[in-house]
Amino acid sequence: MQTRRKRGEAREQVFEFVRRRLLEGESPTVREVQQALGFSAVQSAQQHLESLVGEGKLARTERGIELPQMPAPAQLVPLLGRVQAGAPVLAAENIEGYLPASIDASLPGRKRAGQLFALRVRGQSMKLAGILEGDVVIVRRQQRCESGDVVVALLGDEATVKTLRLRGTKAELLPANPDFAPIQVRLGELVLLGKVIELRRDLEQPRALK
Repeated sequence: MQTRRKRGEAREQVFEFVRRRLLEGESPTVREVQQALGFSAVQSAQQHLESLVGEGKLARTERGIELPQMPAPAQLVPLLGRVQAGAPVLAAENIEGYLPASIDASLPGRKRAGQLFALRVRGQSMKLAGILEGDVVIVRRQQRCESGDVVVALLGDEATVKTLRLRGTKAELLPANPDFAPIQVRLGELVLLGKVIELRRDLEQPRALK
């Protein structure tokens, strides 16, 4: 005589059976679930499977029942403070903290958060481009950029955010504020830390109106 199981206990047994089979690389049929758990009717197995899907423990796809996709662990991007000339960009003394990466890791050039760093913007030179003091820019490390890219360049002991324009053997770092003049640099002397690919802003941070 079959021992009568509580509904919650039976459902947990169904889940463990299906989970074990899926981890072995096979998706069991409803009838296989019925036979393995000893249900008298296939409808009982079906009801338990549907309930497990509704609870999010299992997922139904075109290929059948599967385990739900778990979100990838958050990648962390180092937030840099002052970047000094001659020091590695990600030197420990430059790192103030870490931010979770929000970029799509599946896009070209964005596969690893290790290629990224964050930098807090200082000054008002890019305000007409919507980049304000206190904003955080996410930067992909690269030494070559194209005209029109918003870049982080190293000038002396400071990193600056500007729009790059290439002109023959020279480069211009263009501000987005008429109060600031473009900076001209010879290509051989231009030190690019990377290209700005994302902007983050804390709306509760107090800002000076200028």
